Amino acid sequence: MTPDARMDWGAVLPEARTAMARIEAVSHQVGLAPILLELVKIRVSQINGCAFCLDMHTKDARAIGEREQRLYALSVWKDAPFFTPQERAALAWAEALTKISEGVPDALYQQLKAHFSDREIVGLTSAVVAINAWNRWAISMGTEPGSYRPDLAQ
Repeated sequence: MTPDARMDWGAVLPEARTAMARIEAVSHQVGLAPILLELVKIRVSQINGCAFCLDMHTKDARAIGEREQRLYALSVWKDAPFFTPQERAALAWAEALTKISEGVPDALYQQLKAHFSDREIVGLTSAVVAINAWNRWAISMGTEPGSYRPDLAQ
């Protein structure tokens, strides 16, 4: 642990980390593309300002083949031509759920339904809920950006 870190919360209360991992695991059980999930995690982490999670998920995305160009353009995905209609629907959903006080319009939900099954929507929503919570753990506990090593994560 670095001097800037407040605590290793997962070591203090392993049950909390286990609960978090179980929520996130749901998103991986419904057949959503791993790249799509990483894009969602990165975008939510950008909105929330979580440097640790941005470092982690950009590394993970690159490790599974995501292109640098798309990672660089993710914060402006609405204006960039590099994202599929399905990815756009997922990113819009992720943004709305992250900025929940602004509301989640029915039209956005209908757009999501055009690209995902009900099961996939629940899995995608689980991913958004999980990354928002992970962001809050990392930011509040001072988790050091740059310390994540994909080779040790497995």
